[in-house]
Amino acid sequence: MEEPSDNRQKKVVAVVGGGLVGALNACFFAKRGLDVEVFESREDIRQAKVVKGRSINLALSHRGRQALKHVGMEEKIVSQGIPMHARMIHSLNGKQSPIPYGKKSQVNRLPATYKLTNHSETYPNAKLNFDHKLQDWNGTKEHIQADLIVGCDGAFSAIRKQFLRRSRFNYSQTYIPHGYMELTMPPINGEFAMKPNYLHIWPRNTFMMIALPNLDKTFTCTLFMPFDEFEKITTGDQVIEFFQKCFPDSIPLIGADALREDYFRLPAQAMVSVKCSPYHIGDKCVLMGDAAHAVVPFYGQGMNAGFEDCIVFDEIMEQFNEDLAAVLAEYSRVRVPDDHAIADLAMYNYVEMRAHVNSKWFLFRKHVDNILHFVMPKTIIPLYTMVTFTRTRYHKAVERWQWQDKVNTPTFYFLKYKTKKNYHVDITSFSSYSFILHINNL
Repeated sequence: MEEPSDNRQKKVVAVVGGGLVGALNACFFAKRGLDVEVFESREDIRQAKVVKGRSINLALSHRGRQALKHVGMEEKIVSQGIPMHARMIHSLNGKQSPIPYGKKSQVNRLPATYKLTNHSETYPNAKLNFDHKLQDWNGTKEHIQADLIVGCDGAFSAIRKQFLRRSRFNYSQTYIPHGYMELTMPPINGEFAMKPNYLHIWPRNTFMMIALPNLDKTFTCTLFMPFDEFEKITTGDQVIEFFQKCFPDSIPLIGADALREDYFRLPAQAMVSVKCSPYHIGDKCVLMGDAAHAVVPFYGQGMNAGFEDCIVFDEIMEQFNEDLAAVLAEYSRVRVPDDHAIADLAMYNYVEMRAHVNSKWFLFRKHVDNILHFVMPKTIIPLYTMVTFTRTRYHKAVERWQWQDKVNTPTFYFLKYKTKKNYHVDITSFSSYSFILHINNL
């Protein structure tokens, strides 16, 4: 009997884009035994004296960790990060109030890391090519032959531009009216200026500032604000006046002189949300990461969604025995609704972070959600838990959230009425135990 041939060794995959998603994809494909070539238009940042481009706050949660785990990189990457257990809300009067993510759950703040690039080079069937810019479908500065082209080249993808030449390809991009500016909060006496294991948020309704810890004991502070508000501030004195009005507790931590200087170092940067469909052309090309679904950063899922693209594609490869025509069509069918859902959620979460967290009614509902989840863990699951700490498909999480909201709303109003009428408790300070006692006494 003739031995079945192994088609895996015959397939060559060209990954365009050597960032985080491209490097992780290289690991997935190489692990499968496919020949992989990664093409990156920039120089190798591991060897660059000056790294060009913006800094990015990276928050690694469950979806990303599962993808990293599949290629043996979870612990190596997580060990480079800082665990964050909760949001820390900074009010105007300087009060700080934590909002936990969930029981035994955390997000890991990651530094810029080259470990995925290094790991992809450990596979003998993976090759990285830097300073190679895509010219056309045929390849780069040299012509290459590939069975599959994977576009991982970011929000302004050159691969996706090729899709736009074809009919029945849907594409939209939306710039939100808010920009962002990054500032640095230095260590104080060699230690973090604030508690490090939190996502610090200064919500101010129409804008906000956040701060995330770094391994060098600094915080990266990011101010998100409408562009017209940024443009009103033109002098150093106006910067200090604005921060005294909106973020007074941050001035001694960042430093007044540093604020005056850093605010004008770079102009506010824009944020874009990209949606498209389908993600593939025949059996030859597929989009992943920001090339398929750039999202605004307010749910901390951009990198995680990109990493999950890799593991979803690998699972479908396994399901269809690497039949690329079937794999690519199924990948688009499965992934498009999920990525569109997380793009919408990221937009929604900006409103939640900058405004809703100031509302006692919102905090009340958060506490009730958490209690109901504690009492009925399989029936009531908070949206943030589904998105950040499970691999529930994004669009299924949204559908479940909407159903739970409809079911729970009468309960929220009833409990709010009873607690106000009979107990006069501070709804922002409920503990799980005391809340259950109050429910039992209603």
